[in-house]
Amino acid sequence: MGKSQETFSKKEREKKRIQKQQEKQLRKDERKSSSDKGKSWEDMIAYVDEFGRITNTPPDPSKKITINAEDIQLGIPKVEDMEPEDPIRKGTVTFFNQEKGYGFIQDHDSQQSIFVHINQLKEPIGQNDKVSFEIEQGQKGPTAVRVTKVH
Repeated sequence: MGKSQETFSKKEREKKRIQKQQEKQLRKDERKSSSDKGKSWEDMIAYVDEFGRITNTPPDPSKKITINAEDIQLGIPKVEDMEPEDPIRKGTVTFFNQEKGYGFIQDHDSQQSIFVHINQLKEPIGQNDKVSFEIEQGQKGPTAVRVTKVH
């Protein structure tokens, strides 16, 4: 009689293959048991409470608040009875360079430093002069325009 054709390594490989099959079947059974399929509709519904948290209990109908649809305001609220802001402001020249043609004015109301260019002057100004001006948005921020000296 001859020796068996099955060697030790063949037996080990077969054992490992069968073990992997069994583990795969166990994982498959576990997935099936924890699956959402087959659950009732009520088990799958989620609710949101008044604080925005997700719960599985339905809200209490006695705590229900009714809101009138006309009370909901969409968009920007209308501004009523507001006086238009005076576009002419007053300030003091904190810096002005005649050679380069620009400077800065400190607004008396907002204490903001506003850029001014020589092209926007109606009359020549110097440092520490009291001026009146209007503000327009320039390329790099607010710019003083129509600048006149206050006497």
